[in-house]
Amino acid sequence: MSDGLRKLNALWARGQEFLGSKYAILGGAMSWVSERNLVSAISNAGGFGVIACGGMNPDQLSKEIAATAALTDKPFGVNIVTLHPQIMELIEVCRAHNTSHVVLAGGVPSSDMLKGIKDFEAKIMCFAPTAVFAKKLVRMGADAIIIEGSEAGGHIGPVSTNVLAQEILPVVRDVPVFVAGGLGKGHAIASFLEMGASGAQLGTRFVTAEECIAHEKFKKAFIRGNARDAVSTVQVDPNVPVIPVRALKNEGTSEFMDLQHDVVARYKTGALNAEGAQLEIEKFWVGALRRAVIDGDVERGSVMAGQSVGMVKTQAPTKDIINELVSEAVAYLDRGDRITA
Repeated sequence: MSDGLRKLNALWARGQEFLGSKYAILGGAMSWVSERNLVSAISNAGGFGVIACGGMNPDQLSKEIAATAALTDKPFGVNIVTLHPQIMELIEVCRAHNTSHVVLAGGVPSSDMLKGIKDFEAKIMCFAPTAVFAKKLVRMGADAIIIEGSEAGGHIGPVSTNVLAQEILPVVRDVPVFVAGGLGKGHAIASFLEMGASGAQLGTRFVTAEECIAHEKFKKAFIRGNARDAVSTVQVDPNVPVIPVRALKNEGTSEFMDLQHDVVARYKTGALNAEGAQLEIEKFWVGALRRAVIDGDVERGSVMAGQSVGMVKTQAPTKDIINELVSEAVAYLDRGDRITA
C-alpha cells in the first residue's frame, strides 16, 4: 500500500464508517438520473449511491428501492425533498425497506420528519448553507452534514464550495461533513479531506457513466460543455422567490426567463398567490429536466450541470470513474510538493 493510499484511508475513515462503503464518495441525487442503474453501479464500485426521490410518489419510491436492492448488496441511500407533499409517506416507505441512510434536501426538516427516520434507526444526512445552520441541524438530530456550493448543478445556494468549507469544516466536528459542488477531480477531494471533510459528493461527474440511463444527447452535451456554459438562473422579481438553478445555457434557459416574467405579471394582478407562483416555476423544471434527460431534448429541456462539467470528457463505466478519482487523490497525497504546473 502506498503512502498516499494510507493517508487517504486515514483522512476519510470517518466517512467510510458512516456510509459503510469502501470509498467515502457519495453520488449526488439527480432527478431522472440517480435511479436504480446508476445508484447500484456507484455502490458496487465502492462508492455510495443515492436514489433521487424527487417527484416520486410512495409507490414509485418503493419499487425503486426494491429494484436497486436487487442490483447491489452494498449500502445506498434515498434523497427526499422536505417540501414533498407526501414526505411522511415516503419516510414510511424507507422504513418498510429498512433504508440505512436518508438524505433530506430542500429546506429545514421538521421534528416529525427527523423522528420518523430516527424511529427505524436510519442515519440522517442534511444539507447546510451556513455554519450556524449546520450546528442547528446537528442539535436537531442530523447524523451528518453535506455542504454544497454554488458550483453544483441543479438548484443551488449563493455561496461557493470553497467558502463554505472554510466556514463550516473547522467548527462542525461532532458529525461527519461531506463536501459537494464543483468537484470533478480526486485532487480536490483530497484537499478538502485535509481541511477536515469526511468525504465528498459528486453528481455531474457520474452523468456520463455507462450505467447512467440519461439520453445519449444529454451525455454528449456534458462532454461538449465547459465551466462557462453552466450558468445559473436569475430572479426577476424579489416578490416571487426563485431558487437559482445551474444548467447548460440553451433555449430552455431563455424560456425560463420568459416564464418568470409571465408568472410575476400574474402574481401582481392577483391571478396567482406566492405559493402558486412558486409551484408554476417548479413544474417548469420538473418537465424541462425530464425532456432533456429522458427524451434527449437538450435545446429546450433543462440540462442541469455543475461547473465541473468541463472536466467530463468521456463516457466510462462507473467503476472506472471512481477508480480514477481515487487514483488522483492518492497521487495528490503521495506528492509532498502537491500539484505543480
